[in-house]
Amino acid sequence: MEVQSVGKLNKKTQRYEPGVSKQTGFPSPATHYAEATIDLNHELIANREATFFVRVDGEDMLDQGVAHNDVLIIDRSIAPKSTDVVLHVKEGEFKLDKMSTEVIELWGVVTYIIHATR
Repeated sequence: MEVQSVGKLNKKTQRYEPGVSKQTGFPSPATHYAEATIDLNHELIANREATFFVRVDGEDMLDQGVAHNDVLIIDRSIAPKSTDVVLHVKEGEFKLDKMSTEVIELWGVVTYIIHATR
């Protein structure tokens, strides 16, 4: 299984300031139901500086729930456990495997798998 692309996370810029509506005219009865949006960077990433995304090419890890074109969130600051799926370098290429004693050059631990359902 190979990795198509690797990238660093960009810092999120605040897009809007939630708060009191600045509308004119008759107020909407649903104004008090407004909720803040979910920020997946905040929800899924523990250490922003050590986290990156990769897209999977191949279907070698289907038994671990990783399919072709899935996006993996990988954290380099986490110590791997024997049950973790990890990204490592083997023979000069990035490989995705279950953690084992054979993994010499560990690149990071897969913390989340983003999988399209369609």
